[in-house]
Amino acid sequence: MVAVVVGAALAAVGLAVAVSPWWWPAAVPLALLGAVGVWDLVQRRHSVLRNYPVIGHARFLLERIRPELQQYFVERNFDGRPFDRDIRSIVYERAKGTAAEEPFGTERDVYQAGYEYLVPSMAPRPVPEDPPRVRIGGPDCTRPYDMALLNVSAMSFGSLSANAVLALNRGAAAGGFAHDTGEGGLSEYHLRPGGDLVWEIGTGYFGCRTREGDFDPGEFAEKASGDSVKCVSLKLSQGAKPGIGGVLPGAKVNAEIARVRDVPEGRTVVSPPYHRVFSTPRELVRFIARMRELSGGKPAGFKLCPGSRRQFLAVC
Repeated sequence: MVAVVVGAALAAVGLAVAVSPWWWPAAVPLALLGAVGVWDLVQRRHSVLRNYPVIGHARFLLERIRPELQQYFVERNFDGRPFDRDIRSIVYERAKGTAAEEPFGTERDVYQAGYEYLVPSMAPRPVPEDPPRVRIGGPDCTRPYDMALLNVSAMSFGSLSANAVLALNRGAAAGGFAHDTGEGGLSEYHLRPGGDLVWEIGTGYFGCRTREGDFDPGEFAEKASGDSVKCVSLKLSQGAKPGIGGVLPGAKVNAEIARVRDVPEGRTVVSPPYHRVFSTPRELVRFIARMRELSGGKPAGFKLCPGSRRQFLAVC
């Protein structure tokens, strides 16, 4: 095929030179296709292009526009994950203040197994003026916290930009819910808008660590005593931790992130796979109690992605 295209290109160029310049519109595209075909034959990076020169590029073109084809022509309005088109449309409308309510009616199969629904009551209760909240903190907490039912999940500064953290915390302040800092440390951007915070401590002890990477109780107590910090949380593990999770590339560790995390500037930061301050279930529980004491009696807890049932029951 390449030989045919090259031959046609040479013929068209010859006709354009010898017969009429009107052949140039055909000669130029054919010459370009011929050059692409020759390059495909000599390159050794893509076997598809080497075996199918020129037409092999159609495969990469279709692969590039596959997400758009899938989204606009194949997927139904409720097929997308993690958020389908219907949900995204509602979020966009409410964010712009154009629509806050949705009429009844659905495209879904309401009789399908696993479909979730609400049932009516003959004696419904009046809607409370204030959103419902849950008391966090047991009898040993001197400063319990009434938490909203929907809150901002953990996302670290460094993984997120300063503007993103500011926006999330400003939303928490406006909506009256809590904002989990993630394990990347407690930055000024978490504190500036004044939203309630759950300060999360991971295996790297970012923001409360010694130069050797151990837990620094003094720095932790100083930061955890702030009014914006309502709870402290110890992270044992998470579902996204394996692989590239828990790694902040050195190129992203600028002076500001290094200061917030108490790490060297410009070096890749790796969250260790284990905690240094405890190694048994009993030591874990005692350390969480210590976190509560250092924070001034605020609620302290932990989160994990359960792996071993025996280990979890041992903690309980």
